[in-house]
Amino acid sequence: MISLASDMTDHKGRHARGWLFFDAECEFCTGIARWLVGPMKRRDLALAPLQDPRVGMLLGLSPEELRRAIRFVLTDGRHYVGADAVLAVARELWWARPLVWVAGFPGMTAAIGAGYRWVAQRRRCPAERCNAVQVASNL
Repeated sequence: MISLASDMTDHKGRHARGWLFFDAECEFCTGIARWLVGPMKRRDLALAPLQDPRVGMLLGLSPEELRRAIRFVLTDGRHYVGADAVLAVARELWWARPLVWVAGFPGMTAAIGAGYRWVAQRRRCPAERCNAVQVASNL
């Protein structure tokens, strides 16, 4: 089990019950993270860049693997990646729960996954390390 409660704290030393890890080198990802920081903090959740060296150590992933998709990890060890992370975060935020409801319809989880991959392919990140085709094909 991942012990985020003991290993990850925010910049004020606060322990969160879950973490959304995002690619801080991606303009789109960083914009969404800034938008979510307040609502997530109110739910005792935190955000951190995937580039934080502690993240790779905690999850046992290489930097390349980490940047393929967002990750949402709860202190009980549940770990969500990509579109599943989006839906897990949506479950935590009252105003985003309709997305979870829509995902319950036949075929919609696959559509949400396809939408996530479409966005991942088109996100902006430094060209020297971002291969959008590779990122999307590995989700």
